[in-house]
Amino acid sequence: MMNQTVEQTIAKGLLDIKAVSLSPTEPFTWASGIKSPIYCDNRLTMSYPEFRTQIAKELAKKIKAAFPDVQMIAGTATAGIPHAAFIAQELELPMSYIRSKPKGHGKTKQVEGKLEVGTKVVVIEDLISTGGSVLEACKAARNEGADVLGVAAIFTYELTQATTRFDEAHCPLITLTDYTTLIEVAKEYQQITSQEHALLETFKQDPEHWNKSGELK
Repeated sequence: MMNQTVEQTIAKGLLDIKAVSLSPTEPFTWASGIKSPIYCDNRLTMSYPEFRTQIAKELAKKIKAAFPDVQMIAGTATAGIPHAAFIAQELELPMSYIRSKPKGHGKTKQVEGKLEVGTKVVVIEDLISTGGSVLEACKAARNEGADVLGVAAIFTYELTQATTRFDEAHCPLITLTDYTTLIEVAKEYQQITSQEHALLETFKQDPEHWNKSGELK
């Protein structure tokens, strides 16, 4: 694949380090119970210094382009925290992180770090599935006075449910790569067959009713 785009390069990197596993005929089960032909674990990127640096640099570029007024980078606990740190360092900006729920002792804070009212924040997540948890994190940051400009993530499954949620929350989302690009790259590098690619395409259309035959239940 000549002259790869950033989206293709990051997708290839995720496949190379096996942060993404594709198994259209022997699907994985997500916590929600959904049977999925893909499993993504972007925590693995932390163990590859060159790749994690590339991710930080490329997300930093996208953040500056999409949100030029950004004043702070905030990571979601836990997977978004390391990437938020790398990106904040790249942009030379303050960083904070957002707990999934308020701390049960001390000052019972949910946002850790010095966050002043009105600070323009971009929230970092490692991947977007349904979007629910990261949008709850954005809400928590707003409750503590942040002006949340949007969300940035490495990868999105491109699920309709997530798109709807972000639209309803009036929260912009930017990502480095996505499901469509990833399965195209996997096919290009012969990591999946054309038939498996077709099965993977049907999953995005209706994940809740997908099965490994590629037919809707």
